[in-house]
Amino acid sequence: AKRERAMTVRVFREVDAAELDDAGVLRAVGAALEHGGRPGLDVDVVLLGDEALAELHGRFLDDPTATDVMAFDLGPPESEAPEGEDREPEAEIYVSVERARAVAEERGLPAVRELTLYLVHGALHLCGHDDHEPAERAAMRVAEAEVLARLGFAPVDVDA
Repeated sequence: AKRERAMTVRVFREVDAAELDDAGVLRAVGAALEHGGRPGLDVDVVLLGDEALAELHGRFLDDPTATDVMAFDLGPPESEAPEGEDREPEAEIYVSVERARAVAEERGLPAVRELTLYLVHGALHLCGHDDHEPAERAAMRVAEAEVLARLGFAPVDVDA
């Protein structure tokens, strides 16, 4: 029998993101993965700037415009590496800290809430949520709101 593995989230900071510490990143991703039914996933989270994320957006989705978050499901690792620094992640989430700050300012919301939303959004994508069609987008918004509420954020009436 395969044992239930504990989730592992590693955080890489290519830009300063003082609004959210590593424990906050872990809570956000963990709550979203649990909500979406993939609580044991090994995820690397990369906090970066608009330019770096736009470059990834162009390379992988053929759209070089700035975006807020990208998530990649990499599948199970090739080998059962021991837990720790040399293990392969099963998924990656890339978040633009710059975009979170700009959007939060536009909306009059704390940047930590917007950053948390992007992490939750990315993690929900890894659980099979999509947001291309209106019905899927509505379901994604409900899931985001439920996870954010669980993390202690009050609901906000924003159609993002």
